[in-house]
Amino acid sequence: MPAESEDGSRHENPGLDRFEMVWRTSGPCLRGAVTDICGYRETAPGRFRNVEYASLTVPLVISFAEPFAIGLGKDPGDNDRFASFAAGLFAGPVVIESFGGACCVQVNFTPLGARRFFGLAMSELTDRMVGLDDVLGLEGIALRERLGNAHGWSARFAIVETFVAARLDKARETQAEIAWAYDRIIVSGGRIRVSSLADRLGWSRKHLAGKFSNAIGVGPKTLSRIVRFNRALGLSRQDKSDWADIAADCGYADQAHLVREFRDLAGETPTTLAAQA
Repeated sequence: MPAESEDGSRHENPGLDRFEMVWRTSGPCLRGAVTDICGYRETAPGRFRNVEYASLTVPLVISFAEPFAIGLGKDPGDNDRFASFAAGLFAGPVVIESFGGACCVQVNFTPLGARRFFGLAMSELTDRMVGLDDVLGLEGIALRERLGNAHGWSARFAIVETFVAARLDKARETQAEIAWAYDRIIVSGGRIRVSSLADRLGWSRKHLAGKFSNAIGVGPKTLSRIVRFNRALGLSRQDKSDWADIAADCGYADQAHLVREFRDLAGETPTTLAAQA
């Protein structure tokens, strides 16, 4: 079991002395914008591989050591190396590899929190990794230096929280209509019809899609797909799960539809993912 420190951070060493991970949940000043902050450090040579499925997390990775190899929907190639960067939403699996020398802090934003923090159209990050200096400029470079020189995860987390909170405090609030529509998609498990959202707002579907692309990075239809997939994945990991029932409960046309979505968004079949869990 992970150990919890006095500052609320959770320490875990699942790599059998090859790497360590430390988490801190977001404090009150970041709530709703940041889900958590993670510290990661590799402590022995080796090749590490992780596949992340389509999610609603927008990460900011600040690295002090070797870069990661990252492939969107594919194995990373020799030119797919990224150190400090931000990444937008991607409706597919992300393959991440490292080679024994990585060390970084990762801030996990909600889509609406990321829009406020970065202050740019989130479509500029969709399906991409964008360098720290391109998204935060000199402020990002200075932040990386401060974190690299800090001693211990608690000190680094405190620096990050202060930096993020200051930017959020100056940021414009999310347009109320977009925040409402986003919440409706989340609460419905991705089942609400896009046409229904547009009608309630008095907007056309095209206008709604454009607003979503700017604020979140993807349209409401793609967002709903990701939400449905993650709900189905969560249900599949509960006892006595039946795929036909899960498909119906999550709003898929049938079980074959669910399988296709799992292949697109996770790169695996539902039964393979359930077995891995």
